[in-house]
Amino acid sequence: MPYVDASGARLYFEESGHGYPIIFIHEFASDIRGWDFQLRHFSRDYRCTAYNARGYPPSDVPEDASLYRWQFAVDDIAAVMRDLKIDRAHVVGLSMGGYAALQFGLRHPEKASAIVAASVGSGSHPSQRDAWLRETSVLARIFTDHGMVGIAERMARGPARIQLKYKDRRSWREFVVRLRQHSAQGMSNTMTRCQALRPSLHDLRDQLSDMAVPVLLAVGDEDVRCLETNLMLKSVLPNAGLWICPNTGHAINLEEPAAFNAQVENFLGAVERGSWRHGFPGTEIITSQESRRRACRDHSLVQIDQETAGADVVRLHRG
Repeated sequence: MPYVDASGARLYFEESGHGYPIIFIHEFASDIRGWDFQLRHFSRDYRCTAYNARGYPPSDVPEDASLYRWQFAVDDIAAVMRDLKIDRAHVVGLSMGGYAALQFGLRHPEKASAIVAASVGSGSHPSQRDAWLRETSVLARIFTDHGMVGIAERMARGPARIQLKYKDRRSWREFVVRLRQHSAQGMSNTMTRCQALRPSLHDLRDQLSDMAVPVLLAVGDEDVRCLETNLMLKSVLPNAGLWICPNTGHAINLEEPAAFNAQVENFLGAVERGSWRHGFPGTEIITSQESRRRACRDHSLVQIDQETAGADVVRLHRG
């Protein structure tokens, strides 16, 4: 089996296709197999590399919990690129992988030509933080005490995952089967050391506002935990676009593979042509309270519609 050497773990990877490189980074409840629809499609025109994160066999599952951190997840992207002699690549990540992709863009902007961050934001919104920390702690104990077989289907029936079953029962069953095969120790350590301890994306607003790497944000409109954070990211990232997929939950690439592939393909093509957001205004989300405060400060005459007075405003401005 092919592996790359990362800090404290060997990472299993697969490659297909030729051309400009794309790195695919999977989500918490999946692995390299979750990218099958994308690898088949994009390997026709690109050199596609996908790998299993540490803790996900056949990658190593370190027993030492200190070898699981969100920083390692970011460094592992760089390790894969280093060992495979890839200087620069498009980076496509889902959920946990999307978070790592954004952090990679902050730390190594010279290595990322474009970033797709899909379904990012679970546990990031300030109103969700306490519940997120409780949930990650409970799930980690369940993984350790009961293993993956009993919890896999319950996870797949979650409010942001059941959509896959409604759309494609076979794909949903395959998702459950893969989830049952995960390492309980690897999942538990990833949950407690990576998911629970990673900084909220809302706390990274200042850093993200300086990141010039082109970004496509993708989120399902029924992925409730992630929606508001994606709106925040759209307002903060200066070179980002946001695609909201209707009637879709968390596993957006599995639920709507054709639509997802088309959006990613169009985005990468625009980046490569140099036309992504060329000449577009920037965006700024202004709360209704801030809008009224500015109007008073500027002595503006503003008529306020009481039906929409509580709504936030999206203002376009040229950089």
